Order: sequence, then structure tokens, then C-alpha cells
Amino acid sequence: MGWLWMALGVWGWVRGEDAGLAVQHSYIVFGGRTAIIGEDGKVVWEHAGGSRDGFVLPGGNVLVAYADRVEEVTREHRVVFLYRLAKENGEISTAQRLYNGNTLVTELGKRPRVLEVDGAGGIVLEVPLAPETDNVHMQTRMARQLRNGNFLVPHLLAFAVKEYGRDGKVLGVLRTDREELGGRPAENWPFTAIRLDNGNTLVSLTHGNKVVEFDPKGGVAWKVDNGNVGGLFKDPCGSQRLANGNTVVGSHGAATGISMVEVTPEHRMVWKSEHPAAAGVHHFQILTTNGRPEPGMPQK
Repeated sequence: MGWLWMALGVWGWVRGEDAGLAVQHSYIVFGGRTAIIGEDGKVVWEHAGGSRDGFVLPGGNVLVAYADRVEEVTREHRVVFLYRLAKENGEISTAQRLYNGNTLVTELGKRPRVLEVDGAGGIVLEVPLAPETDNVHMQTRMARQLRNGNFLVPHLLAFAVKEYGRDGKVLGVLRTDREELGGRPAENWPFTAIRLDNGNTLVSLTHGNKVVEFDPKGGVAWKVDNGNVGGLFKDPCGSQRLANGNTVVGSHGAATGISMVEVTPEHRMVWKSEHPAAAGVHHFQILTTNGRPEPGMPQK
């Protein structure tokens, strides 16, 4: 999935509910605010808001996608990488640092495309996308490069997560309008798609208010919806599968109150966040759990 993670020695604020030790996380949120929240409830770092996607990078810098640009910024807010939206397109939805050091960017508009951009902001690869709609804002959201070099791209109004080769060919499709998920009336628009180590794909279905794990053939291997979390999902956008098998889900539509929830595979809620900085969260990254870096993440 490219270079997504790093461990941070910061503390974060949450509300934990577990039989025994309370779960605590530090995490970064992208949305109305772009901030790192510590396990003690303090905002330990904040950058300009209105962001859409991004990650903390190995050296501590932060990669941030805005509607019109992608930046890598230091903790002192100095911009060390910049890519600006092409004039013919309408908005940007993705930023991911790749294995080779380049940056993945997606542009929506007249020429919907995945781009691989080098450190100087130059385009070294362009992959045209087939979102099946001219609605710019609804063409795609968080794309990710897979370990095989292909690209996993959610297309909201197509009800499809497509895997693209580097030549632009569609190599596979996961349908999100399956009857057992409510069909198209359920508005299971795919927003974030993450290929898991077991070969399955975790997909946030935003208007459908559910997160589904699909097997390689497109079948439903696991899901969590509002029936499991007491109606707390409000347009879930970002999601993350933790090393312990739990799943964290962020609700972009939660302007106040609980905006992030962690559930076990058995759907037991063990953590919730209602931090004001996480209201309207679009994407996020869990950094630590109870003072320790999230297992399996590369170290700083």
C-alpha cells in the first residue's frame, strides 16, 4: 500500500471502553482541522485545515492533500514538497507517499487520473481513470498504490472499487451495490479502499453508513454498520484496520459528538473519540495505542 505509517512518540486523547485496560490512541486527523491529537487530550500539532487525505511520514513530516494541492510540511510548517492541481481539473482527493519516494495524487475533473509525482513536483506516471460520471466531486476519493504497483481506486457513483494497472487497464472490480448490502438504494458509495494483508479489501461505504471487508472474489467477508454501533456512523469516510484486528472508522458527517469508533471483529466497541479537532474527520491515521507505536508500523 505504499509508505503510509510512522511511529510517533506523542500522546493522544480518546475515550476508551474495554474490560480491563482502557484503550488510548494518539492519531492525526484530516478534515475541517489537520491535527495530531495526543492520548492526554491535547492537540500537539496543527496545520491549516480543510484537508482531505494524508499521512505522517517516517522522518516526522506530514503529507497533506487539499482540494487544490498536495504538500509535505515539517513540524515547523515549512513546505518541502508541493504539487498543484492541473488547471483543466477540478479537485484533488488523494495523497500517498510511495515505496520509491514519489507521491501518489488523484485528480478529479475533465481528466480524472492517478498521478505519480516526483520530489520536484513533476509527473512521472499518469493513469487515466474511468469513474463513469462527470460529477467531479463524486468521481473518486482515496486511491492507494498496492504492493504489486497497481492502484486501488474507489468510484462512488459507479458503486465500484477498481484495480488499475500502470497502463490504465482495469484488472479487477469489487461491486458495492450487492443485494445483501441493500443494493443501490442503500447508496453504498465506496470512499476508502484498503487492501489487507490477508488479500481482502476493507471499504468504507459512506452514504451506506457501513464498512465492509470484501474477499478477493467480491464476497462479503465481514461488515460493521449502524446496527452494531448504535447509529454512530454518519457518512463514514476514512477507516483503518489495526494490527490487533480491530477496525477504526471515522464519520465525516459527525459535526459534533462521537466522530470516531473502534470495533473488534465481534463488533464490540472499545474506543470512541469525540474530540473537537476530529469533528467532520475525512481521513485519519492511528499512531499509538496506550503509549506504544501501532504494531507493524515502521519506526522513526
